[in-house]
Amino acid sequence: MSFRSSGWWADILRSGRRSPAAPRSARRRAADPRRGPIARHQRVLVTGAAGRIGRGVLDVLARESVAATALVLEDPGDLRADRVVVGDARSPDVVAHAMDGADGVIHLAAIPTPIDDPPEVVFGTNTLSTFTVLDAAGRAGVRRAVIASSQAASGIPFAAHAQHPVHVPVDNDTPDQAADPYALSKRVDELTADAMARRYGMAVVALRFPFVGGMDERLRDHADDVARDPALGARSLWAYLETRDAAEAAWLALGCPAHGAVVIHVAAPETLVPVPTLDLLRRYHPSTPVRRPIEGRAVPYDLTAAEQVLGFRARHHVVGTP
Repeated sequence: MSFRSSGWWADILRSGRRSPAAPRSARRRAADPRRGPIARHQRVLVTGAAGRIGRGVLDVLARESVAATALVLEDPGDLRADRVVVGDARSPDVVAHAMDGADGVIHLAAIPTPIDDPPEVVFGTNTLSTFTVLDAAGRAGVRRAVIASSQAASGIPFAAHAQHPVHVPVDNDTPDQAADPYALSKRVDELTADAMARRYGMAVVALRFPFVGGMDERLRDHADDVARDPALGARSLWAYLETRDAAEAAWLALGCPAHGAVVIHVAAPETLVPVPTLDLLRRYHPSTPVRRPIEGRAVPYDLTAAEQVLGFRARHHVVGTP
């Protein structure tokens, strides 16, 4: 059986039980998803801080008056962080230096697709940086971390041949079909999170992000493209998340009532396409069983853990124009 989650929420995710199984603190947080983490942080290390989600996270930390250390390959000069460390997240010395004073980590540094780099570089860079960052965090006494996984860990988005979900909605029991280096790297990242949670007693949340973009950056254009040709979004199940919501999910994950490691899908609650989701599934994934009702344009991912464990629900929505 592949790793999915450990800790008190594992039973919730596997059984489909909802809020009555969660601690009272988790239920209180779900009622007010913007109240911020239960565990207050003094300084958070953000790797990949110059990327789109990383910049969004720095904005959230500034809003919450939390000091930020940004670890980047190059300093663009405009990051909202009072401390910027330039270096490679694969280097133990660089990461140990960046970790100084941090009591939380949001690890976003990665090669984001298998398209532009050799397979061994994609896999090696992503897995080594995640191991290095989480191991350094554990050694430094940091006990709360968030890592960026991806819905591409399913193996479907970048598969060499057409793949279909084993079932929908996709949840933590859906078998992955990873065969490309990026998907494999994200699966290994999740296993690394599980190992480090056991080794150091850390709480590590791996967020499986979908397509992420800013509303005025690339999201609207992507939505219009997919609305005109839904086949373009079939491998991602037409899911998305606006950059500000992705950053908010990372912030909430850093302080959710967590023990151990967990993998959580995050996405906007509806698809990019102005077509009922069941119609899309019948056309592009006709052999995939639908295990639970999917109403209207609901995204075919189970977002229960995002809502129940994190108290997260996306606030920025877009639908493409055909």
